[in-house]
Amino acid sequence: MWVIAVILVVALLIPVTAILVDSPLGRSVARRLEGQGGGATPGVRELERRIEVLETDLEDLNRSLTGMREELQFVQRLLEDPNKKRKA
Repeated sequence: MWVIAVILVVALLIPVTAILVDSPLGRSVARRLEGQGGGATPGVRELERRIEVLETDLEDLNRSLTGMREELQFVQRLLEDPNKKRKA
């Protein structure tokens, strides 16, 4: 019985580990580990930090743009037939 439980736990930990490693948190930890190697100069580290900030800002803008598109589609549907909701 214990053997089956251990196999099940190990089998469930594999996908959980893969998800965590591929997450933004896992990428952040990987970047920090790469930075501890000491191979990059301070200028390169600053550029890497700025690129990371820009990527985060770009992701935020993409989410905002997606939300605005959805809102625009909603408003367009309302403007196409404003009485549709009242008839239903």
